[in-house]
Amino acid sequence: MKKPVAILIVLFAVATVQAQNLQVHYDFGENRKFITSTVEMFKPDKWGSTFFFVDMNYDAENGKTFSLAYWEIARGINLGKSPFAAHVEYNGGFGQFNSTPFNGAYSINDAWLAGLDYNYNNADFTKGISFQVLYKYIRDKNDAAFQLTTVWYMHMLNKKISFNGFADFWREDNTFTNSDATVDETKFVFLTEPQIWYNLTENLSLGSEVEISSNFSGNEGFMVNPTLAGRWKF
Repeated sequence: MKKPVAILIVLFAVATVQAQNLQVHYDFGENRKFITSTVEMFKPDKWGSTFFFVDMNYDAENGKTFSLAYWEIARGINLGKSPFAAHVEYNGGFGQFNSTPFNGAYSINDAWLAGLDYNYNNADFTKGISFQVLYKYIRDKNDAAFQLTTVWYMHMLNKKISFNGFADFWREDNTFTNSDATVDETKFVFLTEPQIWYNLTENLSLGSEVEISSNFSGNEGFMVNPTLAGRWKF
């Protein structure tokens, strides 16, 4: 699961941004070795902006179709002409697995978020950053949690190179069972996914993403999962 490229997106200049893109990643991480597709849309309007993305993992060892589907949708509402915006968001998804002799499925707990964004872009919109402070409700887990998010972008060498990504830190209660049957409990999750792209044309880019996480997606502790990727802007 990713929050790629900007899960809650910095407000690029409308005239210079392609609003939709498709990414295809091959994940080289331990116990990964599968393809993930990501579809994103970002649409600004006079009231604010709407952003969503849909991730699908295609893990052949865990089903005859996609093994995980996850999506997020967020709405920003401008607060006058200030750099601040009100923020509302929904996250959710489901997956499947094969575990001989049984197969199974699972859901990713619904989450609702609300809070405040601060957005900054430089004069020529070659770089920008967003900070978000959010209340987070996770169904059947945490009634009153929080999430801190930052999202950034930077275009270099006359926009031939783009560096973008996000970082999230949030409260979520998770339990992990060790091989000796002891149980570890964690209360916080960290996830960041920096991306680097070489823009071959205005539409086609090649690059990489590195997912760096702690206590994320059923994995206790620190993990690093790099990808090789292509992106098409519509």
